[in-house]
Amino acid sequence: MTASRPYSQIIERIRRVGLRPTRQRLALAKLLFDSGDRHVTAEILHGETLRHGISVSLATVYNTLNQFTNAGLLHEIVVDGDRSHFDTNTSQHHHFYHTDSGRLQDIAGDDVVMERLPAAPDGMEIERVDVIVRISPV
Repeated sequence: MTASRPYSQIIERIRRVGLRPTRQRLALAKLLFDSGDRHVTAEILHGETLRHGISVSLATVYNTLNQFTNAGLLHEIVVDGDRSHFDTNTSQHHHFYHTDSGRLQDIAGDDVVMERLPAAPDGMEIERVDVIVRISPV
């Protein structure tokens, strides 16, 4: 039975989006998706692989995060030009960005109300709106 096999749900999740379940993808997907919704950078995820004794280069982590994002398994959040965070929660929602720690925190999609958006340029449509609210301790 596939339901009792380790990695069976992760293998199916990866195959469902058209990716081949390689050893590296499986290991990274297990770290990403077995802990509920979370936000990670490539460096954070790479550090987790090292702590778990998984031999994966930082370049492979970056490539896999980008492949998972392109396949719809992750959502990329660019807080500044230097670093991307990857969110396992792909539903429509927004984020608080803690400027002191660099941590992201979810804001429910319904908690942000926008009265009006500009019209998209000709031949384009608005795909998604991401709001990042930067916060710091008082």
